[in-house]
Amino acid sequence: MFDQKPGLLDQVRARFAHVDSCPFDGPRVFFENAGGALTLNSVVDTSAKFAAIPDNQGRDNVASHALVATIDRAKSDIRTFFNAPTGAVFVGESGTELTFRLICDAILGAAPGGIVLGATVEHPASRSACTRWAAVAGKEYVQVPHDDALGLVTAEQYAQYVTPDTRVATILHTSPVTGMAMDVAAIARLIRATAPDAYIIVDGIQHASHGRIDIASYDIDGYVISPYKVFSRHGYGIAWASDRLSALPHNSLVGGPEGSWELGTRDTGSYATFSDVVGYFDWLGGEFTDSTDPRERIEAAGQAIHAHEASLTNAMLQGTGNLPGLAEMPGVIVIGGVDNPAREGLVSFASENIAAVDIVSALKAEGIRVHLRKDDHYSGNILTPLGQKGCVRVSLCHYNSQAEVAAFLAALQRIL
Repeated sequence: MFDQKPGLLDQVRARFAHVDSCPFDGPRVFFENAGGALTLNSVVDTSAKFAAIPDNQGRDNVASHALVATIDRAKSDIRTFFNAPTGAVFVGESGTELTFRLICDAILGAAPGGIVLGATVEHPASRSACTRWAAVAGKEYVQVPHDDALGLVTAEQYAQYVTPDTRVATILHTSPVTGMAMDVAAIARLIRATAPDAYIIVDGIQHASHGRIDIASYDIDGYVISPYKVFSRHGYGIAWASDRLSALPHNSLVGGPEGSWELGTRDTGSYATFSDVVGYFDWLGGEFTDSTDPRERIEAAGQAIHAHEASLTNAMLQGTGNLPGLAEMPGVIVIGGVDNPAREGLVSFASENIAAVDIVSALKAEGIRVHLRKDDHYSGNILTPLGQKGCVRVSLCHYNSQAEVAAFLAALQRIL
């Protein structure tokens, strides 16, 4: 879709720092976006601006009032980005920390007994939190087996395990190992049909950079993202919690504001930098719609991002120009299969002939930045059932180009 807008990709890339060169290692193609996306230049500037301000929120001076206004504006922007008109939005230490907090409060606050339901495809953040707090609360933790071949889990698979006494359920929106997106709305609807009072928590960390978050349509209770994976910076996470989840007991100051999730003074700059992210989606969407409504522009940006990334992953799999794709390279195994419509901007693969760690190292020498996933606590749930010790994760974003895909394929062809 970007190809239909001459010069747009150049405009997009110009808005990001270090888009084609590492500040330590020189020129490179960046295909490690699932490990942390590129940072908007505006985020860099905003971070420096707010880092220099000595005042805190809640004081009676002009600077403090400005900080509070910045946070209020950012919370409004987050709601627009999430399409979450109700509930609470707040920042925390990281996406993982917030995932633990929401799951902990849901499990401890839910009715006694029953089960906590998740899926084997999930990131260890949610699986670890469920394992710990289900045991503390005396609840059984049940994991729905995912489809190993497709690298995802469906509502139909959840249907075999959800019970009327399901107290808490977790859903992974997109896998950072397989790159496959789950149908959150369908899974949540299936859970609600059998356990209408269950608290449903969603890990949206990998999904967020690809756009198209629509909390109002999901019927869930919690959603978590990590802003450093969606064009902001490290040092904070963002969560949304439904009103009924917020009403459960959770860590807060005695006598403090009712329903507050935040502990201590938060960094105003973290909130402000996410306004930069939302503003970027708004700008990009304006290139694809004449609407003046911010939410409609954000939705248009998400659709354009999805289409552009699909064209890039298709080229990576099927080839481009006279370069063969991964599907045509002898001995290459594509995790989740070649023809998988659930794929979002990520391709993981292994070779029958060369170890994944050696491929990653060889690509680095060719100026292509990718990442090794091993059968450890992060990715063993995906790789071990496939009999793979490791895989090469090639994760891209909408600022990547067909020329970069071609450079990757040419380098890989030489290596293999």
